Amino acid sequence: MGAFHEGHLSLMRTAKAENDLCVASLFVNPTQFGPNEDLSRYPRDLEGDMGLAEAAGVDVLYAPTPETIYPRQTTSVHVAGVSERWEGSRRPGHFDGVATVVLKLFNMVQPAVAYFGQKDLQQCLVLRRMVEDLNVPVELRFLPTNREGDGLAMSSRNRFLEPEDRARASAFPAAVLAAAEAIQMGRPVVGALHDAEKSLFRHGLEIDYLVYVDINDMTPLDAYAPASAVVGVVKVNGVRLLDNRVLDPGFLHSSAGL
Repeated sequence: MGAFHEGHLSLMRTAKAENDLCVASLFVNPTQFGPNEDLSRYPRDLEGDMGLAEAAGVDVLYAPTPETIYPRQTTSVHVAGVSERWEGSRRPGHFDGVATVVLKLFNMVQPAVAYFGQKDLQQCLVLRRMVEDLNVPVELRFLPTNREGDGLAMSSRNRFLEPEDRARASAFPAAVLAAAEAIQMGRPVVGALHDAEKSLFRHGLEIDYLVYVDINDMTPLDAYAPASAVVGVVKVNGVRLLDNRVLDPGFLHSSAGL
């Protein structure tokens, strides 16, 4: 999507370290934005991103135009179930846009391995299911979320936070982590999430959702299970932030559709 930050760059460096050739895509995908979302506000800096990608070891930066990706829009990819909860219900059509553009990029570039960050956990799970269901010949690697010094997940949207909002936002990753640790230690899910919600309210954050889910299909869980995560979204003065903590990261395995 562009507006590269350290989270993106770490993916690029890992990809280059593990492969002979590294290709990165840069495309602000209009089909994953809803009619009332921030497509026009999404930061764009092609020249700056080109320099950052080159410094990270990228061999080819693929930056197609919307006309190249979408000469017409008559076919889309819908991944049933896992794409329809949480982000999918809040942002209708979002994951269809993500799955469609990623499949198109896979077909255009034909990578052996594709790298994604775990910050967008539901997106990772949607793409994993798509690759498995459609036998896409690519291995997926999901790498841990890069975080700022105060724990806030790195995101292009962080730049929209005013200094006082930025300080309050750090309560979000702390609450998500505390809930995940409490559940893993045997605390009832309802109580762990309730304590996290109280902390978020105390810091003046608006909760969209905060849930404990199965990382196979994003269904809610009411008791600890190994393949699981605490996932949430809050708004800080209108800026929407996502975060999650996977309780046992080994269960978020790489996937190949071969």
